[in-house]
Amino acid sequence: MNKTIDWGPIRALARRVFTEGERLALTRKEKALLKRTAVEVGISDSEAESALATEEGALGLLQEESRRIREGTRRLMDALHRMYQHKDEGDFGSARQETRNVLDVEVVPHYRAIAQGQLDAMADEP
Repeated sequence: MNKTIDWGPIRALARRVFTEGERLALTRKEKALLKRTAVEVGISDSEAESALATEEGALGLLQEESRRIREGTRRLMDALHRMYQHKDEGDFGSARQETRNVLDVEVVPHYRAIAQGQLDAMADEP
């Protein structure tokens, strides 16, 4: 991906709402953040627009965005760790499989791009 991803604001909003009990205000700024993040985590514009029509939908959208970021981060980091272990052992087939496993299930474009980049970088390896 060409642009820089900054999920700090959405993580902070999710923490305030789900951990600290703050009400989701759905200000213009919060709606813009939720909409922008939706695209970044693989949720369509139409799904995001529909969710933002109600407070309940917006809470669900925030929860799903947060979940995709959290689970995608964990999945990718774990796979990269295992991939590098396999590479260090000279097992490039297993290393490639780790990245393919991520690509099989990942929906967040940023994480998919990272996994695909790692897979592409191993194309010339045995």
